[in-house]
Amino acid sequence: MTAPHTQSPVTVRVFSQRLSATRRGARLARRFTARQLDVWGFRYGSDVSDTAALIVAELAANAVLHARVPGRDIALRLSCGPDTVRVEVADARGERLPRVSTPAADADTGRGLLLVDALATRWGVDTEPGPSKTVWAEIDL
Repeated sequence: MTAPHTQSPVTVRVFSQRLSATRRGARLARRFTARQLDVWGFRYGSDVSDTAALIVAELAANAVLHARVPGRDIALRLSCGPDTVRVEVADARGERLPRVSTPAADADTGRGLLLVDALATRWGVDTEPGPSKTVWAEIDL
């Protein structure tokens, strides 16, 4: 007779916060990310903390600049499992899907998703029922 298989419990930590769809809201999303990761043991200035904060800054800036709907918030969600940190930014414009493109060499903007693509292990977009979407990125630990 074999002993029953027991599986170790898996702890998934989650943080979520609604923020105004403004530049201040985008800035707060980045700060909340760095703070929450510090609480979870990823110190300020660590690779995971800096990478996640930069990704959130880009996703939140895109949500505020390109997908803002007056009176609707953006939502930040962070989750940390045993192998991955996942960041998500949701906005109210499901019809405006982000895409990576290469801007002109002298352009001042347009490189945010290139950074996300370079820094994240994986990233993508989930459309929601109704007029909203969530852009997410994962960082393997």
